Amino acid sequence: MTQEPISNKTKVCPTCGTRLSENAVRCLVCGTEFTAQPESKAAKKTERSVQASRMPEVRLSLPAAIGILALVIIIVGAASFFVSRAGAPEGTFDPVETSTPTETPTATIPPTNTLPPTDIPTATLQPPFEYTVSANDGSCSQIAFNFGISVQSIIVTNNLASSCPISVGQRLLIPYPTPTIPPPPTNTPLPDIATQQACETIPITVQEFDTLSSISLNYAVPQEAIKEFNGLTTDNVFLGQSLLVPLCMRAATPGPTPTATLPPPYPAPNLLLPADGAAFTLANDVVTLQWASVGTLRDGEAYQVIVEDVTSSQTRRITDYVTDTKYIVPTSFRPRDNVAHVMRWWIIPVRQTGVDEQGQPIWVASGTISDKRVFTWVGVTVQGTPNP
Repeated sequence: MTQEPISNKTKVCPTCGTRLSENAVRCLVCGTEFTAQPESKAAKKTERSVQASRMPEVRLSLPAAIGILALVIIIVGAASFFVSRAGAPEGTFDPVETSTPTETPTATIPPTNTLPPTDIPTATLQPPFEYTVSANDGSCSQIAFNFGISVQSIIVTNNLASSCPISVGQRLLIPYPTPTIPPPPTNTPLPDIATQQACETIPITVQEFDTLSSISLNYAVPQEAIKEFNGLTTDNVFLGQSLLVPLCMRAATPGPTPTATLPPPYPAPNLLLPADGAAFTLANDVVTLQWASVGTLRDGEAYQVIVEDVTSSQTRRITDYVTDTKYIVPTSFRPRDNVAHVMRWWIIPVRQTGVDEQGQPIWVASGTISDKRVFTWVGVTVQGTPNP
């Protein structure tokens, strides 16, 4: 029987120094446990040869894995969208604009003062009247001048040649002059308001012991002028009352040639009736002229009315003076033949400055002359000559 060889290899406990066998895993004295010894190179080589090759391991953290998964989902979804878009009918995926209602601020417009419309007279066209050419009518130009129209209007109305041939006894259709529409009234202040605005004034405050007569003496302005300018009804004034002293009404300085202050001129009267170019026939016995007032006339002021017959061979004219805003043309001024006479009229505000040698008043213009208007007036019919 062969005895197995005893291994003499030992190891020493690092804690207490006890010598133990090579394969001891624990010290019998102090109880210290020994770690396993590294395998020999030959054993490792044998183990490696026995083990099969493994795939490399990849370790990822949880956030990285979630991010990769989300990226894969997005890529797959995008691919599916483009594939379905390519196979869908045209216009399926066109974007549709949807309007989003928004609140629009509403601007509040302040109320405006609307002025009432001004009535402006409109022109009424009159049909042409018939005229018989007389021996005094040399040409169409003379007829056109007499009636205040153009030669072309006679040619067109009567369908004549361009030379406008006429003969005595020929009947022509004469158109009425084109009526002129008066301009709308302007914001011209009335004469009394204009005078008050143009007057130089001094504002004063009534002091203790002041009276209307003392104020009048201090400023050399008539007491009645102060009352009228300030709208006072009595001669009483009160302490602290505000007044305006009109210096323009101050009495003239005594001297050899005192000069009175003239009021400002009146505006031009606005003519109302009849309309420009109006026609009056045999049925009209009188013609009434009317115009708008220029204000309250002062003493010695009036309206000068001028009416003249421009058709007559010898110009006939009426010049009259009235304080009213209308004038009736006398029947004696009516034409005495069967010709439509053209009458021209206008109005002038005037002021009397004195009298002449015959005792007649002398008038001078105190305002602007009005526009001139015309109307036609047919006289009486021609009576036939009775046979003897």
